[in-house]
Amino acid sequence: VQLVESGGGSGQAGGPLRPACAASGSAVSNYTMGWVRQAPGTERDFVGGTTWSGNPYYADSVKGRVTISRDNAKNSVYLQMNTLKPEDTAVYYCAASRYYRGMYYQEYEYWGQGAQVTVSS
Repeated sequence: VQLVESGGGSGQAGGPLRPACAASGSAVSNYTMGWVRQAPGTERDFVGGTTWSGNPYYADSVKGRVTISRDNAKNSVYLQMNTLKPEDTAVYYCAASRYYRGMYYQEYEYWGQGAQVTVSS
């Protein structure tokens, strides 16, 4: 499967952004999907993911502000981010795995190229 992120960009603190991940080569429903972010000078950090059935789960750090959804018809996964904070500034990666990885993002087999999200105060 190939993954391409889009929909990043710039946002204001308190506002929303909705990065998207489009998959090709295989159906997203064949994978558990995840979103991982990396801020400058830091290690990658798990944001959340979906199971094969599309059920989402989230890191505690973003729970309540983030919603992950999957559209099988568009073969895409979305990361709805609300109430943005400057500390949300990072490159956001979409990842996929044929196995359930939970929050162990290092085990995902497939990765997109990343989408920059910049939040200004």
